[in-house]
Amino acid sequence: MQFPRACGVLLHPTSLPGPFGIGDLGPHIERFLDFLVSAGQTYWQILPLGPTGFGDSPYACFSAFAGNPFLVSPEYLVRDGLLAAEDLADVPDFAADRVEFGRVIPWKNALLATAFERFRAGVADDLVAEFAEFRATEAGWLEDYALFRAIKDDHNGTPWNLWESDFAQRVPHALDHAREMLREKIDAHVFYQWLFFRQWASVRAACAARGISIIGDVPIFVAYDSSDVWANPELFKLKADGTPTEVSGVPPDYFSATGQLWGNPLYNWEEMAKRNFSWWTARVRQTLRTVDVVRMDHFRGFAACWEVPFGETTAINGQWVPAPGEALFRVLNEELGDLPILAEDLGIITPDVEALRDGFGFPGMRILQFAFTGDQKNCDLPHNYVKNAVAYTGTHDNDTTVGWYESKPAQGSTRGASQIERERKFCLRYLNSDGSEIHWDFIRAVYASVADTALVPAQDILGLGNAARMNLPGSDHGHWGWRFIENALTPEHATRLNVLADTYGRLPATPDPPAAVSEDDDQNPQEKETEELT
Repeated sequence: MQFPRACGVLLHPTSLPGPFGIGDLGPHIERFLDFLVSAGQTYWQILPLGPTGFGDSPYACFSAFAGNPFLVSPEYLVRDGLLAAEDLADVPDFAADRVEFGRVIPWKNALLATAFERFRAGVADDLVAEFAEFRATEAGWLEDYALFRAIKDDHNGTPWNLWESDFAQRVPHALDHAREMLREKIDAHVFYQWLFFRQWASVRAACAARGISIIGDVPIFVAYDSSDVWANPELFKLKADGTPTEVSGVPPDYFSATGQLWGNPLYNWEEMAKRNFSWWTARVRQTLRTVDVVRMDHFRGFAACWEVPFGETTAINGQWVPAPGEALFRVLNEELGDLPILAEDLGIITPDVEALRDGFGFPGMRILQFAFTGDQKNCDLPHNYVKNAVAYTGTHDNDTTVGWYESKPAQGSTRGASQIERERKFCLRYLNSDGSEIHWDFIRAVYASVADTALVPAQDILGLGNAARMNLPGSDHGHWGWRFIENALTPEHATRLNVLADTYGRLPATPDPPAAVSEDDDQNPQEKETEELT
């Protein structure tokens, strides 16, 4: 797919402001979208939208198909009659600039449960048919997910592999019994999914009305403790008891000297291929119903995965194992058409990864923070960019630009003091900068580049430091919580972005106005041209 020359902002919905402890799908989204329009932006990039589990990471969800109920807007539940105004009378004093997951989750769960009870009691009868239609349409993934969550709730959140063996191994009579005994909990989780997708449909409509395209994110792997693995164990590399044989990770890299041990179960690609990759087709189809463009996370894993024996404590003792990316994407193209995919081709990129990316025409990524190693051939330096690429100042895994510029040894990367200083000096020379507004210098550099797409995290627009970092790869806690405070993104920020977008040809295309009709329209074209010249 050919992407236009354009720009956008990376901001996960949880990072939006608001009074309910976590950014949600309420009125603040439309205000943010209006900001994007005034800033001359085309794209809004988000992280995965799934229901988060341990560690609160959107890359470790209970389902690759479901939405995150914690994003549901309480205000819109009141508007729709599913909550009463008094249900929001005593909102806890949540932090304005962080998501306090430990406080927000129980409060939001109680609120959602109240909405479900009101719905069951007959409030908002006009929505019953819509709910039933949603349940029937999404049954392919929804019923397994709701059953998984209901059993999990009944086991106080225990991972599925620690349930009774009949439940863990999905013995039919045990699941039939669970469906009967846990009917109310199952219905509740179906209801929460309906709320999410109902509100998300309104978000998509608001984006479309403003000409904003959403860039979503498909993590290559799924969480072990997920309905995906529990309901489809044959599609993953598991032992008979459900224990993984190998798990995912990457070898030592910029972020960690011992590599990153992600721990996700790996795909049984042979079984996937036998089924013509039907699970992947369903997953990508579902994603394209919620977003316009897909960022395919850890793209190199579709050429080969770093497989680490289960039980290892680091990722060092892994090996590269080939994956059938070409066959997979060929099937996806056949089933879904021309794929609007961005390839997250970071890390150790070998010729087979490049061939897979380029063979399907997917744009890769360039990260400005990785550019200043001193090698003038570094592909992340703007003068080495190609047109079919996505240029970032940094991603959700990087420090903020200001944080990177002010970084200290062994904080967030494997770089030492001398390397940091060399990179900083080269950066200032390369960007002709004095460092006083390093974040705007970075933004200008990616906007000015030849790359078709330029994307900037909201933290870099705001010039925030390390405290606003979204994630530190290799760490399993304390991240994903950053939020910007009310009115932090100002008209001045929008104007400055708009000027840069205009200067470097990234403003959204606008239709040409209709030609004015005048008496001269019947004039001989040669005579008209002569008059204009004189």
